[in-house]
Amino acid sequence: MNIPHALLDPHATRARPLRALLLASCLAGVLATWPGLSHAQRSREPVTLNFVNAEIEAVARTMAAITGRNIVVDPRVKGTINLSTDRPVSPTVAYDQFLAAVRLSGFTVVESAGLLKLVPEADAKLQSGAVSLGAPVPGNQLVTQIFRLNYEPAANMVPILRPLISPNNTINVNPGNNSLVITDYADNLQRIARIIAALDVSNATDVEVIALRNALASDLAPVVQRLVDSSGAGAVGAAPAGQGQADTSFRTTVIAEVRSNTLLVRAANAARMNLVRSLVEKLDQPQSQNPTGNIYVVYLKNAEATKLAVTLRAALAASSGQTGGVSFVQAPTPTGVLPVGAGNPASTPTQASGQPSTGGQIQADPATNSLIITAPEPQYRQIRAVIDRLDARRAQVFVESLIAEVNADKAAEFGIQWQGPLGNPGDKNVGVLGTNFTIGGQNIIQLATQASSGAALPSSGLNFGIAQRINGAYVLSVLARALQATGDGNILSTPNLLTLDNEEAKIVIGQNVPFVTGQFTNTGASGGSVNPFQTIERKDVGLTLRVKPQISENGTVKMQIFQEVSSVQASSINSSTGLITNKRSIESNILVDDGSIVVLGGLLQDEFSGNQEKVPLLGDLPLVGNLFRSETRSRKKTNLMVFLRPVVVRDAAQSDALSLDRYDMMRGAQGLAQPSSSAVVPVNASPVLPALRRQEPAPSTQQPPAPPAR
Repeated sequence: MNIPHALLDPHATRARPLRALLLASCLAGVLATWPGLSHAQRSREPVTLNFVNAEIEAVARTMAAITGRNIVVDPRVKGTINLSTDRPVSPTVAYDQFLAAVRLSGFTVVESAGLLKLVPEADAKLQSGAVSLGAPVPGNQLVTQIFRLNYEPAANMVPILRPLISPNNTINVNPGNNSLVITDYADNLQRIARIIAALDVSNATDVEVIALRNALASDLAPVVQRLVDSSGAGAVGAAPAGQGQADTSFRTTVIAEVRSNTLLVRAANAARMNLVRSLVEKLDQPQSQNPTGNIYVVYLKNAEATKLAVTLRAALAASSGQTGGVSFVQAPTPTGVLPVGAGNPASTPTQASGQPSTGGQIQADPATNSLIITAPEPQYRQIRAVIDRLDARRAQVFVESLIAEVNADKAAEFGIQWQGPLGNPGDKNVGVLGTNFTIGGQNIIQLATQASSGAALPSSGLNFGIAQRINGAYVLSVLARALQATGDGNILSTPNLLTLDNEEAKIVIGQNVPFVTGQFTNTGASGGSVNPFQTIERKDVGLTLRVKPQISENGTVKMQIFQEVSSVQASSINSSTGLITNKRSIESNILVDDGSIVVLGGLLQDEFSGNQEKVPLLGDLPLVGNLFRSETRSRKKTNLMVFLRPVVVRDAAQSDALSLDRYDMMRGAQGLAQPSSSAVVPVNASPVLPALRRQEPAPSTQQPPAPPAR
C-alpha cells in the first residue's frame, strides 16, 4: 500500500494545480483498479492528503475512490479547495475533512438513497437527507433535527436560535406539539441541543411566603403586583415584533394573606422572585418614618364611616376589657367621634393594676367617608384587617310585589205597587186599597205626592206605571219596577323597591286626603252661624309598601314587610259625617329564597243579601203573588291576593342588567303608545326615553378585600 503514499507525495503535487488535478484523477483510477485490493481494504487504508488549489470536482472523485462510495457533483459546484494532512489518516477522517473544506466554500454533501450529492449549501435543505429525533450524530453532514419542548414555548426559542444557524439553513416552529424543526450541520445541532436543554426548563418557581414586619399585606400586594406587571412589559431581551409572542403561561402572582400578614409570591423565574423580594424589602418600612406618626387615615369604599367608627370602638372596648386594659360602655355620639377610654361619669374606666392602656382613638370624617385612627402600629394592623372585612360591597335586594284584586257585583230588583180608591164620587167617606213598599226604590205614594209639584223622579231600572184621572187630575195608581245590575272590577298593582341589605325602604303611591278632625262654630253671632276655623289632618290614601330585607348566609332572604292598600269610599265623599276609607294591610315577617315567589296574604269574600216586602198570604200565591210583593237581591265577590318576589343583586353587572331590562320595557311601552298620524292635528309624536348602550365595567387592577360569605 505504498502507491497511494507515493502518488500523494507533497513534493509531487505541490508544483502546479494542473498536476494536482491529474494526480488526483490517476489516484482515483489506480485505487479503483488496483489488483488484489478489496473495497474493505481500501476503506481502512490510511491516506495522506495534499491538495493545493485543487478543483473541487477532482477532489470529490478522489474521496469517492477512497471511501468507496459514489459522489455526484452538481454542475453549479465550481472552484478550488486546499486539503492536506501532515500524517496518514483513515478514510473516514479524510472524508470528514473533505466535508469541512467544501462547507467553507459554500457547498455540502447530502446523502439520498445511498448516493452522496455535492450541492450548493443553499439548496441542500431541499434535498432528501437524514431526519433525527434523538441526539444528532457529530460531523459536517447536513441533518434535519426535531426538538420537542416540554416547558418553553417553541415560538420563544426562535429569536434565540436563529442567529446561531447559518443563513442558508432553516428553523421552523410547529405550535401544534410545541416543537422545533431545524436543518443544519450535525456538529452545530449538537450545540443547539445543549442550548435548548438549558432553556427548556420550568419557568415557574415554588410559592414563597414573605413575612411583613411593618406594612399591611392587603395594602402592599396590589402595589407590588402592579410594579411587577409594568416592569415585565419593557423587560430587557423582549422579543421583537414578528419573532414570537411573549410567554404568558407563567405570570408573577402576589396574593395577600391577611391573617398572618404575609405575601404569597409565585414568580415566573428566579430573577422575578428576586425583584419581588427587593421591592417588598424597600416598601416594608417602619411607620415611624411616616410624618403622620401613629395617625392613620383609611378611606372607605362601601361602608359608612360614622357607623363603622361606632362598631370599631365597641369592638376595641370589648377586647380591652378582656385583656385587662380599659373597659367602658358609652353611647355613640351623633358626630361619630368617640375617643377610646374617654371619661364618663356613667361609665368609669376600670384600669387593671400594673397594665398600661392600649386603647386608641377612632374618628369618622363624614365629608370624605374616611376613618382617622390613632393607635400603635400593631393595633392599627388589627383594626385595618377588620376594616377590610367590613368595608365590602353590600348586596342589594330588589323586591317585586303584586297586588291583584278582582271584584264582581250583581244586583236584581223586582216589585209592583198599586193604589186605588174605594167608593163613589160624592161619598162622605172614601176608602183606599193598595200596596206600598219601601225597598226597591221610591214608593208609589211618594211619587204621587211629588208628581203634583213636578218633582217626581222614577227609580233606576224599568218603571211601568198607570195613572188614573180622579176629579180632573191624574193620580198614579199602578207602578211596576224591574232592575238587574252587574259590576266587575280588576285592579292590578306592582310596586317595586330596590334597597340595601338590612336597610328599610318605603314606597307610597296614592293621594294625600284631608280629614276634618275638629271645628268650632259660633252660633251666637247676630249675623248667623259663623265657623271661624277647622282642624284638618291629611293622610296618605293609596298603596304603601315598606320592607326591610336581610340576606342570610345560605342565600335566603328574611323580610319585614308592611303593605297597605286603602281607598276612599265614593258614597262618603259628600257625607256630613266625614270620609270613609277602605283599608287592607299586611304586616308580617317572612323567609323566602332568592328569586322565589311567596304569597303574603289574601282576601276571598263572598256576600249575599236579599230583602223582600209582601202582603201576607197574597204575596205567597204562585204567579199572582208577584202583584203583592217587592224583592231585591245582591251578591258581591271580592278576590284579593298579595304576592312578593325578592331578587338578590350582588354586583354592578346584575344591577345594570336589572335596570336596563326595566328601562327597555318602559321604552317599548312608550313606543306602542305613539299617537296615530294626523294632518289636521299636527302633533304626531309623544316623548320616548332615549336608548342606552350597555357598558362593560373596566377591569380593576387592585385586589378588593374578600366579602363576607353569603
